[in-house]
Amino acid sequence: MKTRLLSFRIFLLTCLFFQMSTAQMSSGINPWVISAVPDPANYYGVTVANGMIGIVSSPQPFQVKDVVLAGAYDLYGRGRVSNFLKSFNLLNMHFNVDGAETNAKNISSLKQTLDMKRASFTTSFNIRDKASVTYTYYALRQLPYTVLMDITVVAKKEIEIEPASVMEAPDALRDVQNYYNEIDRPHVVISLLTSTARSPTGKLLMCASNTFIFNEPHGQEPRLIHEMWDNNMHLLKFKRKLKAGETYRFSIAGSSITSAHDEDPLNEAERLTIFAKLQGTERLIEFHEKAWSEIWKTDIQVTGDEQTQQDIHSMLYHLYSFTREGTSYSLSPMGLSGLGYNGHVFWDADLWMFPALLVLHPEMAKSMIEYRYERLEAAKKNAFSHGYKGAMFPWESAASGVEETPVWALSGPFEHHITACVGLAAWNYYCVTQDKIWLREKGWPILSATADFWASRVERNGPGHYDIRNVVAADEWAENVDNNAFTNGAAKVLLQHATEAAGILGLKVDPDWMVVSENIPVLQLDGVTREHASYNGEGIKQADVNLLAYPLKLITDPVQVKKDLAYYQSRVPNQGTPAMTQAVFALLYARLGQGDTAYHFFKDAYIPNLNPPFRVIAETKGGTNPYFATGAGGILQALLMGFGGLDITSSGIVQIPSKLPSGWKKLTITGVGLDKKNYSVQ
Repeated sequence: MKTRLLSFRIFLLTCLFFQMSTAQMSSGINPWVISAVPDPANYYGVTVANGMIGIVSSPQPFQVKDVVLAGAYDLYGRGRVSNFLKSFNLLNMHFNVDGAETNAKNISSLKQTLDMKRASFTTSFNIRDKASVTYTYYALRQLPYTVLMDITVVAKKEIEIEPASVMEAPDALRDVQNYYNEIDRPHVVISLLTSTARSPTGKLLMCASNTFIFNEPHGQEPRLIHEMWDNNMHLLKFKRKLKAGETYRFSIAGSSITSAHDEDPLNEAERLTIFAKLQGTERLIEFHEKAWSEIWKTDIQVTGDEQTQQDIHSMLYHLYSFTREGTSYSLSPMGLSGLGYNGHVFWDADLWMFPALLVLHPEMAKSMIEYRYERLEAAKKNAFSHGYKGAMFPWESAASGVEETPVWALSGPFEHHITACVGLAAWNYYCVTQDKIWLREKGWPILSATADFWASRVERNGPGHYDIRNVVAADEWAENVDNNAFTNGAAKVLLQHATEAAGILGLKVDPDWMVVSENIPVLQLDGVTREHASYNGEGIKQADVNLLAYPLKLITDPVQVKKDLAYYQSRVPNQGTPAMTQAVFALLYARLGQGDTAYHFFKDAYIPNLNPPFRVIAETKGGTNPYFATGAGGILQALLMGFGGLDITSSGIVQIPSKLPSGWKKLTITGVGLDKKNYSVQ
């Protein structure tokens, strides 16, 4: 009876979603642009980022909420562990018209627009009957530490404007120093507004610098005035009179960098700002848009569901924005959208975000696995201190690769499946790229060290009983349990892949790895896979058992996959669970040929999690902590590996049978893998 009710509920919700999609098909939803009239009382910012610097929007005119830099951590605040740091908010402005400051009370017709194709954020409004203003900012893709804001003012009557670029230190920083420099050359004058500060412990030097870019010929630019307001804040301003109907345009370019990124961050911040100034606004935007046009050659296109198409572009846009080729940074659950989860790196990166990026942009995904490789020695020390061999990766990782989980959280010492997830990510990178040189130099050290860990981690209690006891499960509501399904399954598969990698490289393999793999148990309970040894049907926080079908591919019998799905989907409560769970259900149902059931779970994975006004995804239904990049990664995997049928194998990416929802006409995936293949399902 319970199964019938669940099936009927799925049917009703699926019908509702299709009705919504049908209505949206005629609504003209732009697949690339999200526009909104923001309500400051119900506003969740959206991020413009370039994989290094993230700018989070604000509903207030000429303000941004946060500026976050990848890789900038210090020990402060929560949990006695390293935390993400806010950087200087180098795009904030004061903007006076006829002596009155522009604020939320004296503007009208406020509109904000995220253009995902151009990776830009535009705000427009009227200042009473005096002027209309439009400004657009960019985290420049071609310049990792540099941002640009382009401002246009149209005077409705004769007015005097007084824009001021404001540099203010975030509260957590200390020892603030403010500088103003003017570089006078025959062909240009460059005025630099620069600030430095120490991170809370003094570990990092944080630096930012910006400058105005004017369109007037040299010698006719506005005269700039520097004002020091207090130790934490100074500004650079100018005045200009405009005639009625006159349009005036100017820009602000700025750079933010720390001693975590460069040995000389103060001088480098100013050098990068000068570089941007002398490139000029038009060239900066041109190169930025060219870089993004290359990124968007890889895309996921749905025919027949306009709102879903826009949502897909938003998920891709955020993952692309939070990742950068050529670095050794990985992703926190919230990417560069703020300080959520302290900016730490979890299994979210390796299991949920990495696979989607890997098939679409292997060069971006490489940065994420490089992050793990550079912290392999720290993982080996972690294993040693816990009495194990090989490498034991921390549950929460930041700059150094040591364990950064707050002491009060049991996941730090016990959520060991992360070590298998890191090894599996390394194996998958090889599978997609077929790069044997990389496998030998970097993949093999990760795979062999994580395999050694699991061979030492099991407790050898006879054939079929190489138990993995006392872990926090992937379902984190199950703490300190034995023989967790995902932990055991991931260890088994990791040991198999490490053995396979040795064969590919012609290396001598440890025969014990396969002995251990074959004897790690996967438990049963009344015909379904049991989540752990003491599990008896309780509610679960997130997918655990179902991950054995994907991505582990340890359970392949469709009958068993269906049994496990039917059992565990009924044990996920409606609130308090992360978006990835329903994404896994969607993926598996699509592979089982049940496209409409898959569509229900696909929508259920994120629609209840959306926050206004830009449909940003929170971690849970009704949650308010966007942007949840982990969820986006899981949902994109449902599209790529579920509806799209892509599968990562030891010989590369292949396409297996799958089923689309009846409301979708076609799914097209462009630019997959190193050879940029296209795939489609109709």
